[in-house]
Amino acid sequence: MDNTTLATSELLATMATYDDNFTSFFSEEERQAIEGTLIWLVPFFFGIIALTGFFGNLLVILVVVFNKNMRSTTNLMIVNLAVADLLFVIFCIPFTATDYVTKVWPFGLFWCRSVQYLIVVTAFASIYTLVLMSIDRFLAVVHPIRSRMMRTENITMIAIVTLWAVILVVSTPVGFVNDMVVSYDNKTNITYVLCTFDAGNELLSPRSFQISFFVSSYLLPLMIISGLYVRMIMRLWHQGSGVRMSKESQRGRKRVTRLVVVVVIAFASLWLPVQLILLLKALNLYQADTLFKVILQISAQTLAYSSSCINPLLYAFLSDNFRKAFYKAINCSSRYQNYTSDLPPPRKTSCARTSTTGL
Repeated sequence: MDNTTLATSELLATMATYDDNFTSFFSEEERQAIEGTLIWLVPFFFGIIALTGFFGNLLVILVVVFNKNMRSTTNLMIVNLAVADLLFVIFCIPFTATDYVTKVWPFGLFWCRSVQYLIVVTAFASIYTLVLMSIDRFLAVVHPIRSRMMRTENITMIAIVTLWAVILVVSTPVGFVNDMVVSYDNKTNITYVLCTFDAGNELLSPRSFQISFFVSSYLLPLMIISGLYVRMIMRLWHQGSGVRMSKESQRGRKRVTRLVVVVVIAFASLWLPVQLILLLKALNLYQADTLFKVILQISAQTLAYSSSCINPLLYAFLSDNFRKAFYKAINCSSRYQNYTSDLPPPRKTSCARTSTTGL
């Protein structure tokens, strides 16, 4: 089995431990030492990420759902991002940890295809939720008056549901190009049962899949987000729209935009190493033929997984509203029950409630 044919979904699950190169380029002593370390080290770090991501994202969802003052278009998208991260934690990390420990895929063909499908779905859902958040912030900053009719909770919910429907349909082929593959290592006399990309399928080649995945799930959306933020930052710091806003409103709008920018930067930087490694593998430009590269792959995978738990921490540090709501939820206290949004309330209009209140 040539490890350069491994595609994104499989590499996210078993990226370093059981490549053929892992046993081909290392001596038996080195292989046993590395495997012995990975068996406890990787599950340990993945366990921390899983617990933090599970409870952190669940807390974000509960805080917004059960507090009417927290409901806005931006916060609804934050909830959607938390849902995507929560699903990623549930359907990705436990199976990856199991692969590292057991050396085989013990869950059968149905879960093999389902897990790989859900990994891709949640990855797409996360990045395109950030795109929606960027569009929302762009409209709020650059077109604050004209966008009020568009930036309502109902329209936001329609956009989120549409986003999930499109992603679930577009990602369907992933469920059919993965299969159970049996590989025998002549050097170690070990038979590996992997849940991997089926290189013999007629739907999609591994190289085409990885290149299209990199462009559609990382490069293109980040280009869109970057373009929106460049225009937005120019407007924030050079108010030239002729719209009169109080200093408090300007500061609030900048705080909300800063939070969204930091979330996007965190996602882009944490996923960049693993995306590059996967792309280079698909192009036959990268092999795990040294200990440094093995460590690099595992570190890149760990960084990508940590993106699923970092957002609640960012909200706690960058948003007074979320921080107070978290404190109230964790301590079951009424001390901070009278929190309000980071922005002043919108002026009363005949249109539906909008998200000018931000976070």
